[in-house]
Amino acid sequence: MFTEEEQKEITVELGKYPRKDAAGLEILKIVQKHRGWISDESLSEVARLIGQTSDEMDSVATCYNHIFRKPVGKHVIFVCDGMACWIKGYENILEYLSRRLGITMGQTSADGRWTLLPSSCLGVCEKAPVMIVDDDLYVELDTAKIDEILNRYK
Repeated sequence: MFTEEEQKEITVELGKYPRKDAAGLEILKIVQKHRGWISDESLSEVARLIGQTSDEMDSVATCYNHIFRKPVGKHVIFVCDGMACWIKGYENILEYLSRRLGITMGQTSADGRWTLLPSSCLGVCEKAPVMIVDDDLYVELDTAKIDEILNRYK
């Protein structure tokens, strides 16, 4: 069951589309915002609401790397591994983040605070290397900047 708050947001979102099924991705984002990730039960709930099968909804959910189909940490870090970031030091950034957080790509820290994930391109190649923490974009990264950035998230 959707919570009252989720239902309010979903109703607003459905009003923006001529067909319910067109709102599927946005509804997944709403549910994830409230629950942290999209469980099988949540996915089925969204699918029923918009008249799709769970398999159809899962194909939408798994197409987007910002929809999480398993639990993630309180803060999710997407590190760009596109060509420009590789050239500008992606490997050093990833190595430093892994060492600092005690996790490797695809893992969540033992305390549940951080999840580290790849992103194929974040669209700001001229400012590489880059990463996103939650919804915040950070550019022209180096280890000192990473320390400063991570300290902002409690």
